[in-house]
Amino acid sequence: MKEFFKLLQRLVKPYFGYLFGSVGLNIFSAVFNIFSFALLIPILQMIFGINEMNYSFIPWESAEADFKTKLTENLYYYVSVMIQNNGASMALLLLGGFLGVMTALKCACYFGSSAIMIPMRTGIVRDLRVQVYNKLLSLPLGFFSQERKGDIVARMSGDIGEVENSITSSLDMLIKNPILIIFYFGTLIFISWEMTLFTVLVVPLMAWGMSALGKNLKRESLEAQIKWSETMSQLDETLGGLRIIKAFIAEKKMKNRFSKTVNEQKDAAQRVAIRQASAHPVSEFLGTVMIMLVLWFGGSLILSDNAPFDAPTFIFYMVILYSVLQPLKDFSRATYNIPKGLASMERVDKILLAENNIVEKEDAVSIQEFKDSIEIKGLYFRYPDGNKDVLSDINIRVPKGKTVALVGQSGSGKSTLVDLIPRYYDCDAGSICIDGINLKDLKIKSLRALIGNVNQEAILFNDTIFNNIAFGVEGATMEQVVEAAKIANAHDFIMEKEGGYESYIGDRGCRLSGGQRQRISIARAILKNPPILILDEATSALDTESERLVQEALDRLTSSRTTISVAHRLSTIKNADEICVLHEGVIVERGKHDELIAQDGYYKKLIDMQSL
Repeated sequence: MKEFFKLLQRLVKPYFGYLFGSVGLNIFSAVFNIFSFALLIPILQMIFGINEMNYSFIPWESAEADFKTKLTENLYYYVSVMIQNNGASMALLLLGGFLGVMTALKCACYFGSSAIMIPMRTGIVRDLRVQVYNKLLSLPLGFFSQERKGDIVARMSGDIGEVENSITSSLDMLIKNPILIIFYFGTLIFISWEMTLFTVLVVPLMAWGMSALGKNLKRESLEAQIKWSETMSQLDETLGGLRIIKAFIAEKKMKNRFSKTVNEQKDAAQRVAIRQASAHPVSEFLGTVMIMLVLWFGGSLILSDNAPFDAPTFIFYMVILYSVLQPLKDFSRATYNIPKGLASMERVDKILLAENNIVEKEDAVSIQEFKDSIEIKGLYFRYPDGNKDVLSDINIRVPKGKTVALVGQSGSGKSTLVDLIPRYYDCDAGSICIDGINLKDLKIKSLRALIGNVNQEAILFNDTIFNNIAFGVEGATMEQVVEAAKIANAHDFIMEKEGGYESYIGDRGCRLSGGQRQRISIARAILKNPPILILDEATSALDTESERLVQEALDRLTSSRTTISVAHRLSTIKNADEICVLHEGVIVERGKHDELIAQDGYYKKLIDMQSL
C-alpha cells in the first residue's frame, strides 16, 4: 500500500478540494444513516409494548447515570410522551416520517459524495493522458528507436484505462468505506463493547481470505498488460506492412502469429479475471460466517439472566453490523483491485519517468538569426544501445549560403550526422557550433526555428493540404500558403482536387502520390523560410518525372539558403560547394564534384555504380 499512497500523492494533489468535500459528505452520510437505523429501536419498542412501560426523564447534567443510559432512557421517555399526547398510531407515523427524512438526507449526502469524486476521477485520467502525450513529444528520438509504437499506444490506451478502472474508480470506495467503518464500529462499541470485541476478533478472517485471493495479482496483471501491448504492436506492424504481407502471401503466417499472441493474452487476462470474480462470493461467504457467529454470541447474551441490552437494541446492533459488512467488502475489493492498477501504472511510468538526455542549460541563449557558419569539430557519436562509433572524427564547416552534400553507402552515418544538427541527439565528443556558439549552449526552440527539414519520407498529417503546408507557422495566410505551393511546384495539382487547399490528404498523405507528398513537404519548408536547410535524400524514392518537379522546387528552396544535403542520387548534388564522402562513419574524401572524379577514389566508384 506504500506504493499506492505515493502514487496518490502524485495524482490527487490538484484535486484536494474534491477530496475534502467527499470526506465531509461521507461523514454526514454515515451520521444520518446511524440516526435513521437508531429510530428502529423506539419503533420496535412500540410494537413490543412501550406504552405499557414507564420511563422518566434523566437530566443531561445529572451524574447519576452514564451518557449511554441517559440517551436510551430519555429517548424512550420522549417516545412515551409522544404516545400519550398523540396516540400510538400517530407516534408510529411521526417516527416513520422522521426515518424517511433521515434516509433522504443520508441518500443525498451519499450521492453528493460520489458525484463530487467524478471530476477528480476523470481529471486524473485526463491528466495522465496529457502528461504521457507531452512527455512523448519531449523525449529524444533515441527513446523511440528502443520502443515499439504499438507498445506505446497500448500504454496510452489500455494501461491508462486500467488505471482508471482499478485505481481512480477505487478512490471513492477508499474514502467512503473507512469513514463508514469507523462510524459504524463506533456505534457498535457504544451499544455493546463485549459483542464488538468478539466481532473484531472475527473480522481478520475476512481480511485473510481476501489477501489470499489478491496474492500475486499485480504480477499476473502486469503479464496481461504486456501481452496486450504485444497484440497492439502486431496490429500496428500488420497495418503498416499489409502490402508486403500480401505480396509474399504471408497472411496465414501473420494469422498464426497474431492468434498465438492473442491466446496468450487471453490466458493471462483469464487468470486475472478469475481471481477478480472470486472476490465477491468469497467475501459474501465470509460475511455470512461473521454474522452467524455474532448472532450466536449475541443471542447467548440475550438469553442469559443478565442480558446487557433488550431485543430491539440487539436487532439495531445486527442492522448496524450488517451495514458495516458492505463497506468492509467494498474496501477489500478496492484494495484487491489496486494491484492491477499499480501494474499498469508501472508501465505508464516507463514513459513518464523516462530520462531525457537532451537537456537545455539554465543559462542557454537564444539565437535569432544565422550570420556566419555551421562548424562541426572532432565529432564522435554512437547510439545508446550500440558498442561502436557511428561517426568518428567528423570535421565540416558550412559557410552561410553554401551547400554541403553528404554521400556514401547506406549505414555510413549520413542521416545520423544531420540528425545531430537540430539536437535530436547529442554527440559523445567534439562539438557542433552555429556562429561559434555550441549547440548545447543554445535554447532548443530557437535552434530548431533556424532549421528546415525535407526528408526522404514526406511526413504529413491526416488534415487539409493548407494545414499541412502551414504546419508550425503561426498565423499563415492563404496567400502565403499558395505562394509557397507555387514555388514547390505543388499549386497545380492542388487546384485539380475538388476541395483545393481544403482537401484532406488521408492518413500520412495516402491520397497523394509520392511526388505530391514530397512537394507538399517542400512547400512547408518554404513557408517556414528557415536560413538553414537539411535535405535527407529528398528525391531518392521518386520516379523520373516527380524527381524533376521536386528537384526544381528544391533548387528554388536552396538558392538563398545554407544547405546540408544527404544525397542518394549523386546527380542531384553535382553543383554542391563541397561534397563529403562518408564510409563507415569516417569522411574519406571531400571536395567538389569534378575534383572528386579526378581523384578516382571512392566517390568515383559510387558514380560508376549508379551509371551502370
